[in-house]
Amino acid sequence: MRKIYILFALATLTACGNGTNIDANKTPKTDTPVAGPATAKKETPPPQPAMDSATKARKYMEYMTPGEMHKMLASQVGVWTAEMTMWEDEKSPAQKNTGTCENKMILGGRYLQSTNRSKMMGMDFEGIGTLAYDNGTKKFINTWMDNMGTGVMIMEGQYDTATHTLSLKGTWDDPSKGKMDVREVCKYPDSKHQEMEMWGNVAGGKEYKWMEMKMVKK
Repeated sequence: MRKIYILFALATLTACGNGTNIDANKTPKTDTPVAGPATAKKETPPPQPAMDSATKARKYMEYMTPGEMHKMLASQVGVWTAEMTMWEDEKSPAQKNTGTCENKMILGGRYLQSTNRSKMMGMDFEGIGTLAYDNGTKKFINTWMDNMGTGVMIMEGQYDTATHTLSLKGTWDDPSKGKMDVREVCKYPDSKHQEMEMWGNVAGGKEYKWMEMKMVKK
């Protein structure tokens, strides 16, 4: 998005009489110079000191090294069975289905990759998701793509260690409804169970539960 900044400079000159008549054909004498418009001095931020090589190496090492949140992601590795319930909209009846989810850590334990398989609308359904924890932004980032679309849904959010709940938000372009705001809530009550809810709404509309999934680790 392009931002345009417009600066307005306002200058006002005021002439004050001293109570005597002034000849229009004569120029009044004055010993006081007329002040011109004030020019704001532009402050130039001081240059940032160059980062030494040792500091650069330390910062990159901190950014790339898996931490506690990555250990939490690694605890989800394995094969899970899934019971899914979906709703077309808030007035539609629920549609139930079952499937499997295989989780594994990739790229040296830095990202969780999930491969999901099930049946949907009488067709073989396959979706791939990735879940990352960014050491720099301190946020989780989730991507999703499947064989019933050609786009990628991206969400980001935070993990609450007290309630073991991951909350994510993003947008998705639904081919029949248009752009939707989406919200996902994942709960991890213990190492063998997971629960996920997906909520969505078209801009200006009422949010409704679109899907819920209960997973058990094999």
